[in-house]
Amino acid sequence: MSGDRTSARLTVDALVELTRRRLGGRRRRVVEPGVLISAAVLVPIVDRGEPHLVFAKRSERVGHHPGQIAFPGGTVCDADRTALDCALRESHEEIGLSPAGVEPLGTLDDTETFATRFVITPIVARVDPPPAWRPDGTEIEQVLEVPWAVLADPRSLREEIWARDGARRSVYFYDWGGETIWGATARIVKQYVDLVGGPA
Repeated sequence: MSGDRTSARLTVDALVELTRRRLGGRRRRVVEPGVLISAAVLVPIVDRGEPHLVFAKRSERVGHHPGQIAFPGGTVCDADRTALDCALRESHEEIGLSPAGVEPLGTLDDTETFATRFVITPIVARVDPPPAWRPDGTEIEQVLEVPWAVLADPRSLREEIWARDGARRSVYFYDWGGETIWGATARIVKQYVDLVGGPA
């Protein structure tokens, strides 16, 4: 089960502290890129009276995952010293998020995409104060803020079993505001909710 009623009612400060403690006290899964393409994303938390996670809806013009909802971020380039550098640079380019307002809290497990062969490093961060989002209009057409309480509610999660390349895998979906979060992004959300919602 993803999350619980207690985790769904967390304040921003409580979620930040719990996130920092849970991520700092575990050994995360690291995937060596090999033939995969390294990418990094931010999992931003903003305070709108309660915690919200920030997502970016990709435009139909991009080459990878057009129209899908993802966390802000992108492919690691030679100028990026760390995954955090990449996530901050891409978030600034895509949605106008200044690095000055970002407080990194920890890093979730690396997550692979199965269709496009990326390995994604997700970095959870508090964004304070919440900025006026500026989607670039080329890669990103819209910024979405989804309440943590929605994502932490087990009733928000759907699971389907899909077959690909001879293997059967769970595919997760979160529906909110007429949009659907799925694929690697939904797996990152589920991992985060499970981590925070589990036993203390």
